[in-house]
Amino acid sequence: MQLKAFLGLGLALCAVGAAPEPSANREWRAYGGGFGHTHYSPLKQIDKGNVATLRQAWSYDTGDAFEGSEMQCTPLIAHGVAYVTTPKLRLVALDAATGRVLWRFDPHDGAEVKNKYRNRGLMYWESKSDGGRTRRLYFAVDEKFYSINARTGKPDLAFGKPAAGSSKGAGFINLKLGLGRNVDNTPVTVTSPGAVYQNLIILGSLNSEGLPAAPGDIRAYDARTGVQKWAFHTIPYPGEPGAETYPKNAREFLGAANSWAGMTLDEKRRIVFVPTGSTAFDFYGSNRPGDNLYANCLIALDAKTGRRIWHFQMIRHDLWDRDLPAPPSLVTVRRDGKDIDAVAQITKSGHVYVFERETGKALVPIEEVPVPQEAVDGEVAAKSEPLPTSPPPFTRQKISESDLTVRTPEAHQDALERYRKLRKGSQFMPPSLEGTLIMPGFDGGGEWGGSTWDPEARLLYVNANEMPSIIRLIPRSEAAEKSTGRTLYLHNCASCHRPDLSGSGNEVPALKGIASRRKFDAVVKVIRSGSARMPGFGGIGESAVNAIARYLMTGEAKEAVATEQDPRLSLKYTLDGYVWFQDEQGYPAVQPPWGTLTAISLDDGNFAWRKPFGEYPELVQKGMPNTGCQNYGGSVATAGGLLFIGATLFDNKLHAFDKRTGELLWETSLPAAAASSPAVFEAGGKQFVLIGAGGGKFGGKSGGTYHAFALP
Repeated sequence: MQLKAFLGLGLALCAVGAAPEPSANREWRAYGGGFGHTHYSPLKQIDKGNVATLRQAWSYDTGDAFEGSEMQCTPLIAHGVAYVTTPKLRLVALDAATGRVLWRFDPHDGAEVKNKYRNRGLMYWESKSDGGRTRRLYFAVDEKFYSINARTGKPDLAFGKPAAGSSKGAGFINLKLGLGRNVDNTPVTVTSPGAVYQNLIILGSLNSEGLPAAPGDIRAYDARTGVQKWAFHTIPYPGEPGAETYPKNAREFLGAANSWAGMTLDEKRRIVFVPTGSTAFDFYGSNRPGDNLYANCLIALDAKTGRRIWHFQMIRHDLWDRDLPAPPSLVTVRRDGKDIDAVAQITKSGHVYVFERETGKALVPIEEVPVPQEAVDGEVAAKSEPLPTSPPPFTRQKISESDLTVRTPEAHQDALERYRKLRKGSQFMPPSLEGTLIMPGFDGGGEWGGSTWDPEARLLYVNANEMPSIIRLIPRSEAAEKSTGRTLYLHNCASCHRPDLSGSGNEVPALKGIASRRKFDAVVKVIRSGSARMPGFGGIGESAVNAIARYLMTGEAKEAVATEQDPRLSLKYTLDGYVWFQDEQGYPAVQPPWGTLTAISLDDGNFAWRKPFGEYPELVQKGMPNTGCQNYGGSVATAGGLLFIGATLFDNKLHAFDKRTGELLWETSLPAAAASSPAVFEAGGKQFVLIGAGGGKFGGKSGGTYHAFALP
């Protein structure tokens, strides 16, 4: 049947009401299952007694996977339709009961796509004024934030500023506009869904983690027109509260302090809870002395106006890339026999903060931990940083010689020799020239999959990584006024991609042989504007950008060019790549577990259960099971007594655990790792678990398929 016929059939069924409409809480209409980001489903058709018979009901292959691609999307399900994105950021609507394609939207208009995109989910809005007939989906591709008709897959031409000579909008807005300065030379996009309050779409953004970077303002837009309604400045303007925590005119040149991980809404109280990351640059802050509000904060804002209600800053002066990695969960905790509505925020360091929702009062004890003042020259670390003392951390906080790997005698000896050369100790040991060991590493601890709250079991579930990293600072090469493409590369790019163009693993790709994979103009565009986590370098001038591109494509390094870098962005030190503390075969250089899954009681601060999470198949064959491994993506708890989660990178499995005990009840293998979160919903009278298998992280196989499971 042709696509047009599919659309006609779908619209006709909606119009005549041929099937009863399931209630919203039996579907999955928001990232995290609902506005409260609890990842909880009240469905219980699949339960502990029958989950062992779970079978694949349908699958859908996007056809968009390519080497190195990722797909992290949590599906949305509304009115019997599942909405997903592909590795190339195409948007697809599927019949939720069968997987049949209803429509596709290609924001690239058929153009070839080779960039690696990340999208963790969509935003869904329907109008209450017309009984829900108007339905829209929202997502971003680069700086374009689209409004798509959920019935037809067409851009909504009432959304966005009309083009010159036209009365219709473009169907998107430009996220780089309205930030108070020109940010064309650095990326601004949305990879994790924001919040929907009434007719407002509230957004954070993914910004560069290096310099230059755009300010990470929190902004609200009219759901129908795309007109901006309010903004909260996470890097304050002069005279605004918090401006005193930055150098003068910081807004002119500093960036980030952004909410890339998404946000949580208490609709009844009209509060949106916004977790933020660090002010760029992440690891050396000589140009941003002070406490840097509102970076590394949980901020409670009035969802209607953007007014700050309260905030708590988890890291005052970030030197460790300790972004808040996920939206918090709305929870209820018991204190002195009374239930208190609270909000629980996990961190990359492996801690859980719990606050009373309306006042921000801490419901767990918090202590001030002294920060060693042994920073490199030019850096001024905070005197102390806060940490909660309950619940206990859900990951190790530091490692000693007795924690080092014993996988082989050779691996242990190598790890020991390197360990003794590193600076270590405090959770807040500043980065150093010799290398500072941090535990957990760059990617947590807690990660973007976030926490799951089960109101029935009264447990908070967190999956975590336990992989240490090394933060080593190196002096920037002193670029002369006249530079070659090679010296400009060494000055601006080598800290991540390495001087020999070899990259830092899958997350920072090698640039050797790039001429065989990319055209010159495409390389120039990425250098100028950035891509994913990479900052844009347009600020160094067009001639410098072209010289770097020519060096990468041809090796030519003779052309002299003039640099035009803002001196406030030229820091003395930069990072020597994203380096993990690994053994010679690429496994963590510490003893397992290397990944964990933990159930935490917020009532008494104890762990209900905790276990290693994930395996390396090749180590299992050598007699090393249950090591745990890196895991990305979240879990879903159900009223059927289950906890569903994929996430594990190297065994490519979807798991179902007994939510109260942690016992593994069922698992199945997928064609690639499910580095995403599942959605649980009902369609056609059946309960489904739907998850994407995108893989692609840390050298794993890339995939582009979605898999739905149900009882026979």
